[in-house]
Amino acid sequence: MSIRIVLAGDHQLVLEAFAETLNGVDGLEVVGLATSYDSVQPAVERHRPTVLLLGESTMGGKALRVATDVRSRHPRCGVALMVGAATSSVVDRAVAAGALGVVPKNARLPQLVTTLMGVAGGCLTVDPSLLRPVSAGEQSLSTREMDVLRLTAGGATVKEIAGELYLAAGTVRNLTSAAIKKLGGRNRFDAARIAGEHGLL
Repeated sequence: MSIRIVLAGDHQLVLEAFAETLNGVDGLEVVGLATSYDSVQPAVERHRPTVLLLGESTMGGKALRVATDVRSRHPRCGVALMVGAATSSVVDRAVAAGALGVVPKNARLPQLVTTLMGVAGGCLTVDPSLLRPVSAGEQSLSTREMDVLRLTAGGATVKEIAGELYLAAGTVRNLTSAAIKKLGGRNRFDAARIAGEHGLL
């Protein structure tokens, strides 16, 4: 099954060229474009994408608000943010807004494809060096985050975890993303490993 993508940006021509490139990659399908803040939600509602990919500078600087809005209304849709410079502070803000993927605009196509696939799978997909690991005195894992990581360590899928904990799959993904960020893991399985090694599970 193809990963369905909605692209959001300021320039129609750029988006169309970008869509043509992504449509040439096996497993990816661009199903919609949005060139204004007000058109993003309707596009997501209409096309039901797996991933929304939007530029950091799009929508008059409202990209992070778009990410939060989409994640709250459509939890099954992952959000990837394309940024000018992928710094730790940018990644922190993006993840806090609900984005699962952050990729710099100067990235090569394989890196972008990897990010889109990771986000589609519900995994936080960013350069590990940009994730600030948890240190003494910082916020610890919540009970729900530990529950999710404990089940992840046992090999459960997101759907299975959602059923076990009576949560929506989107909520499980959000909890997983928060735990990954706190622990500095590469993905949910790496976060579960780190938590286990620190006696948190």
